[in-house]
Amino acid sequence: MNEDLLKLILPFYAKSLRIDEEKKHLRFEIRHLKDSLSLEEKEKEAEIVFAKIESMDEFKSAKTILIYWSTGDELPTQSFIQKWSNEKILVLPAIKGDNLKLKVYGQNVKMVQHALGIYEPDLPETYTGKVDLAIVPGVAFDLKKNRLGRGKGFYDRYFRRNKTLKIGVGFDLQLLDSVPARRFDKIMDKIITPSHIVE
Repeated sequence: MNEDLLKLILPFYAKSLRIDEEKKHLRFEIRHLKDSLSLEEKEKEAEIVFAKIESMDEFKSAKTILIYWSTGDELPTQSFIQKWSNEKILVLPAIKGDNLKLKVYGQNVKMVQHALGIYEPDLPETYTGKVDLAIVPGVAFDLKKNRLGRGKGFYDRYFRRNKTLKIGVGFDLQLLDSVPARRFDKIMDKIITPSHIVE
């Protein structure tokens, strides 16, 4: 490789490695902080967050909403999903290879656990229509609306191909002053926690 080209590439490579290490460390720290929350605390924080979302004009006008089926360390969504599934089209993420596909939630549809730990509707068909609003989980968020995910890039790839209003949601402890981010990481349009709205 040309020596001059190598000199140009190395700083970017070093920066990329540093960001990866910072993300890995932060994921570890946040995981331990979330372990300190009781189920009651998680449910209470979710109740506050989703009450804020329900009051938004963007939610009221949305016909189709992308939302996640929460795992034990995420802001709980199951009550919200049950509440709104008969009034709006709720689509949940499903993992297909390296990509995020969408499947329509229904109260009579069986939920199955994917190898990565997320639950998705047990349906053969995927939803390919318009999404008016996306409610997005994350490991951490910051005041510039950056989102730190789990590192697989599913949401980033989906949002590069699909334009919609993106609301990142989490516990108060997940909102930080700054999180490590690359320029191709998709930022949110809003961040909502129990005590804060960043827009």
